[in-house]
Amino acid sequence: MTLDWQGARQDTPGCETVLHFNNAGAALMPKSVLAAVVGHLQLEAQIGGYEAAAQQFEAVERVYDAVATLLGCQRQEVAMIENATRAWDMGFYSVPLGKGDRILTGVSEYGSNFIAFLQVARKTGAMIEVIPNDEFGQISIAGLRQAIDERVKLIAITHVPTNGGLVNPAVEVGKLAKEAGILYLLDACQSVGQMPIHVHEIGCDMLSATGRKYLRGPRGTGFLYVREGVIWQLEPPFLDMQAAEWVSRDTFKIRSDARRFENWETNYAGKIGLGVAVDYALSWGLAAIERRICVLAERLRDQLKDINGVKVQDLGQQKCGIVSFTVEGKEPSEIKRLLSQEKINISVSSAQGTRLDMDARGFTSVLRASVHYYNTEAEVERFCRTLASLV
Repeated sequence: MTLDWQGARQDTPGCETVLHFNNAGAALMPKSVLAAVVGHLQLEAQIGGYEAAAQQFEAVERVYDAVATLLGCQRQEVAMIENATRAWDMGFYSVPLGKGDRILTGVSEYGSNFIAFLQVARKTGAMIEVIPNDEFGQISIAGLRQAIDERVKLIAITHVPTNGGLVNPAVEVGKLAKEAGILYLLDACQSVGQMPIHVHEIGCDMLSATGRKYLRGPRGTGFLYVREGVIWQLEPPFLDMQAAEWVSRDTFKIRSDARRFENWETNYAGKIGLGVAVDYALSWGLAAIERRICVLAERLRDQLKDINGVKVQDLGQQKCGIVSFTVEGKEPSEIKRLLSQEKINISVSSAQGTRLDMDARGFTSVLRASVHYYNTEAEVERFCRTLASLV
């Protein structure tokens, strides 16, 4: 089926004002999401925050069903967290690790995640092992298989890295993790919303994601999936009255579902908006969204290659809607600034985000253009014309 991108643009007020190729940063919200967020804030102002939450109970709870449908899981396996990094943290820091235990990860792992690895390794004596890339620049399945032994307690990888179009082979990683009985944590921050994600097909035990990127939800929203069969093994790093019940003076009982990873206080307007955003994505169909995004991204890569001095830097056998590139003799931050003056939005990925990969390839930063289904072929051409005029 062909996706009605014209209708999507009519639903997106921002399309009238900017050429937005920063969807892997934060995508433009559709009208329905904006209305849901603003409407709830107005209700809070009119009748009170607690009262508004009670009145909107069904809309608040809808997000769990929407995310469960999106991921192919059960609603009790979903926790709402204020952002993807904190969602990932809640999963990771709940894994019991000790001296000599091994964490396996990839070269393109996200900076915040790797900092957490380093902190836990320093505190517990656990060890971090980085699996090398294969010939395509993605995590080597053969290398991962060879590294697995009885000391490996966690495999944690980023599905779509922050600095390029690579899609890591998450399903193949999941098969190895399942065979070995190892916990598997997937950072899907940049893949959820731009392609179909089915947690049981992937085989992950935990998955973290954000609302603001390809799901087109509000900022300050995210979620964590935790497979029901492993929830009991994982005690969150901190608890409150949402996560646990104070049973008596000296005892408490942790919730049995994934909401043990939540906080009591939450952004109800954002939560409702996220539910609307997920339903909106589902209404288009994730397969149709992925096809549209991939067509635009490939068109962008092809046209960038024709610009003198521009080099596309994407890795991977499978690529997605994120296109990374460099411009000879030009700082990425300067190119971003000049494009912004033309009302064209892109972003810059620095070595801080994926230090192992960027250091290995000799980059301090790269330009990142990320397309969505509401973008157009005409915008790709305008983007490339403008970039060519700058370089």
